[in-house]
Amino acid sequence: MKRRTFVRAGLATVAAAALPASTACIEARPARRGRLNHSACKWCYPNLTVDELAAAGAAMGLRSVELLDPPDWPAVKRHGLICAMANPPAAPDGMHFLTHGFNRLEHHEWLVPGYLKRLEEVAEAGFPNLICFSGNRAGLDDEEGLENCVTGLKKILPAAERLGVTVCMELLNSKVDHPDYQCDHTAWGVALVDRLGSDRFKLLYDIYHMQIMEGDIIRTIRTYHDYIAHYHTGGNPGRHEINETQELNYRAIAQAIADTGFTGYIAQEFIPTRDPLTSLREALAICDV
Repeated sequence: MKRRTFVRAGLATVAAAALPASTACIEARPARRGRLNHSACKWCYPNLTVDELAAAGAAMGLRSVELLDPPDWPAVKRHGLICAMANPPAAPDGMHFLTHGFNRLEHHEWLVPGYLKRLEEVAEAGFPNLICFSGNRAGLDDEEGLENCVTGLKKILPAAERLGVTVCMELLNSKVDHPDYQCDHTAWGVALVDRLGSDRFKLLYDIYHMQIMEGDIIRTIRTYHDYIAHYHTGGNPGRHEINETQELNYRAIAQAIADTGFTGYIAQEFIPTRDPLTSLREALAICDV
């Protein structure tokens, strides 16, 4: 299953009320080595409420549960966590924010006001990042798509700079999961960051997606770490656990990220094939460097 499936389901529900986390639970949170800040993406855990995932994650040493809408933010705060990457505003009927993004000028009329409002909400909550997407090519060449993204994003970045929120465009693969997605190579994303020239616009480097499109993960991280504000994980093939069942050495990747001096968040975004909290706990141990 893909993120889009879970996001649709999540947008159709309102977060359930949750009991406050006990002080004892927060104080008992295990100490991690501290070189990386850990997060988890809620859509990967459809059978857990935000409150349940936040409570369990806090006990494991998570600092964030992410890809959430504003109604869910109080639940993570009750457990001493943040939402390190906020969801975008909802798209109009018949559109989806993954496929209808900033690379089309006609989308700016709803994207710009939606993002300006969401930036205010993220800043008020005290969270650091807001996700965005290029959208699908649908016949656009890479240069035109790039310039259209620059045009639209320049309309929201002054607000992001004023509010201290970083807008992050996610790199996704167009080979397996998101056919025709435009921001599908690091070089295209880096060019966009350079043209915008704002400290409040960076990339969300999804390791799983870029393994499919490019490989050479650690060299890319070392070369372009200044362009990256956030990381997502996922085992390849299949976007399942990041252990020995897949081809990437996530401990070495986490070590490389930490060695760049990265101070943002690395979020687990894999779909568990067994007890989800067992898999999450294992992934945190692998990336705890």
